[in-house]
Amino acid sequence: MGIFDKLPPMDYLRSEKMTFVQLIIPVESAHRAITYLGELGLLQFKDLNSDKSPFQRTFANQVKRCGEMSRKLHFFRDQISKAGLLSAPRPALQPDVDLEELEVQLGEHESELIEMNANSEKLCQSYNELFEFKLVLLKAGGFLVSAQKQAAPRDRELDENVYTIEDYDDRSSLLEQEMQPQPSNNSGLRFISGIICKSKALKFERMLFRATRGNMFFNQAPAEEHVMDPVTGEMVEKTVFVVYFSGEQAKSKIVKICEAFGANCYPVPEDISKQRQVTREVTTRLSELEATLDAGIRHRNKALSSIGSNLWKWTLLVKKEKAVYDTLNMLNFDVTKKCLVGEGWCPLLSKPQIQEALQRATIDSNSQVGIICHVMNTVESPPTYFKTNRFTHAYQEIVDAYGVARYQEANPAVYTVITFPFLFAVMFGDWGHGICLLLGGLILILRENRLGSQKLGSFMEMAFGGRYVILLMALFSIYCGLIYNEFFSVPFHIFGSSAYKCHEATCR
Repeated sequence: MGIFDKLPPMDYLRSEKMTFVQLIIPVESAHRAITYLGELGLLQFKDLNSDKSPFQRTFANQVKRCGEMSRKLHFFRDQISKAGLLSAPRPALQPDVDLEELEVQLGEHESELIEMNANSEKLCQSYNELFEFKLVLLKAGGFLVSAQKQAAPRDRELDENVYTIEDYDDRSSLLEQEMQPQPSNNSGLRFISGIICKSKALKFERMLFRATRGNMFFNQAPAEEHVMDPVTGEMVEKTVFVVYFSGEQAKSKIVKICEAFGANCYPVPEDISKQRQVTREVTTRLSELEATLDAGIRHRNKALSSIGSNLWKWTLLVKKEKAVYDTLNMLNFDVTKKCLVGEGWCPLLSKPQIQEALQRATIDSNSQVGIICHVMNTVESPPTYFKTNRFTHAYQEIVDAYGVARYQEANPAVYTVITFPFLFAVMFGDWGHGICLLLGGLILILRENRLGSQKLGSFMEMAFGGRYVILLMALFSIYCGLIYNEFFSVPFHIFGSSAYKCHEATCR
């Protein structure tokens, strides 16, 4: 047995020996102690409050506050994405902020952004209404001007006719009455002008015709420019329309149909001089609103850029604080002794590091009472903990995806370091493709410090996590490709013809 005791420890071939410890932490140093232990990552706490719901635990309010701050940070991230801005990949060089100060800052930023969004929405709605009004003035005014021009020669013809104006009003059709400039008011002929989506124009016209039983005249023309939809925010094609009718009953029906189809109605004066005056006023107002909107967008982008420079740092802080309070909720709160009692598993070799972290937490929190950590005996089965590094971590994740070995069992991930890339190379054997894969793996390895500090996409993050797996798969693919004589799926005879020749008569 003495020979086996002198052998080096099986660090990676077998799971670490675990020990069950109990921690008695004073209240004033509990937060800092859990923070340091979390950064160390070598202690697995046992939930001593499993019989309580999340709302009955000691630090439920703090967890709720962290969740609310996470919601605000998600709101900021969505606003930055909608504005087309990029958040800083690394945190800005600013002093650390406390959780209470961060909560106040996030609340102020959220209130400011909500107010700016509300003002911007109102301005955009006013701008869209004025823009639609301008389009209606241009198109509907053209309809009225053309109608008046066509009505002038018709009036001269009617004056020479046998019928008087009163007789003509009784016998003329609605279309002919619409063409008259002055007698339209005497006969009760009116019109409603507005704008509607181009896709609804045909159904809208049919509904008006059926509702008025054909006693109306519908004139339409496509708008020259696209208009923003206030609901979806997309640019849509719209059509300007003018509906001529007679009577209050027809007016009420047409107004209800316009509301049902989402058509916006705007008043257009019949007088040409008034039309020009209203058009000038609307154009002036549009230019003022454009300047106001541009200034508001610049101010909003400036505020979002300031938030984006600290977004990564704030998100990390909130996640860290939430994890700390979630862990504190797993501890048992002793009211009489004003301390927290926790139990958990840790590797036997890592106990000195845990003791050092607890001592540092006691000193930094200025606590008069130290943190007690002692070993306890238990009949529970210890958890499995495999020691890994940046090379073996990806292989350990592959093995754990299929199943975790029991406590003190041999670790199959060590053998997977060779078998997994080699079996891949047996399938992928091509030394041309292997060289391309090797270059990609080397780029990820040479830039691992730079890429490790950036936020990567889902695919790039997966490739970066398995960079050493890609490296070995590439090397084995080159090896198998040379054996297969495959170069980009083309046979490439490097070693000459085969040494095994057939000497039988059928082979000649």
